[in-house]
Amino acid sequence: MCWTGFAARAQTRPAIAPPPTPTAAATTTSGTATTSAGAVTSGTAAAGTGVALQATADPKSVVSQDSYVIGPGDQLQLNVWNEPKLSQSGIPVRPDGRISVPLLGDVPAAGLTPMLLGRDVENRLQKYVADPKVTVTMLGVAPKEIFLLGEIGRPGPLVLSPGMTFLQVISAAGGLTPYAKKKLYVLRKTDKGQQKINFDYKKAVTTGDMQGVTLMPGDTIVSR
Repeated sequence: MCWTGFAARAQTRPAIAPPPTPTAAATTTSGTATTSAGAVTSGTAAAGTGVALQATADPKSVVSQDSYVIGPGDQLQLNVWNEPKLSQSGIPVRPDGRISVPLLGDVPAAGLTPMLLGRDVENRLQKYVADPKVTVTMLGVAPKEIFLLGEIGRPGPLVLSPGMTFLQVISAAGGLTPYAKKKLYVLRKTDKGQQKINFDYKKAVTTGDMQGVTLMPGDTIVSR
């Protein structure tokens, strides 16, 4: 073989491109973020970010900022942007549903979502801080219980799952007994004392109308 011809053919072979140099993966922020523990976050944004942050205590559990309702026993973190003296971690929600916040004292938290609580604290802080930005983070979620009394298949405490309707709670408790007159009502503790909320069971079963009754942790359902 002619070495000159071999060399000419070798020069015509296409060059093999070197493998690309590894680069850092680009991340896209779209209203949610992931913590180092893997927990999904969302909520009221810190200034300049445009992204609201609220973390779940369990990385496997995604708590919606729009639907999760804070209750007694929960642990919160409250961050006031650029105000470290007003920021706190490990704030317990007391049995009365309130938390203690510097400058503000006792602030109602139970019954609100993390985003709504953040907005409420922002409004209250406007007297003391110029344009406050507040982030509320869930550090710990306590089991949410309601209680059932009277003509119920299994009276006593019951864990209230997010979004659980009145009829679903009754079903989970074994339904009504044969002696129930189907006159039900909810007893709820409020700042103004105990509130009684009547519930038309027959109407709910026949039409699906829940009559605007949304159950909250600590409620007591009474069946007569």
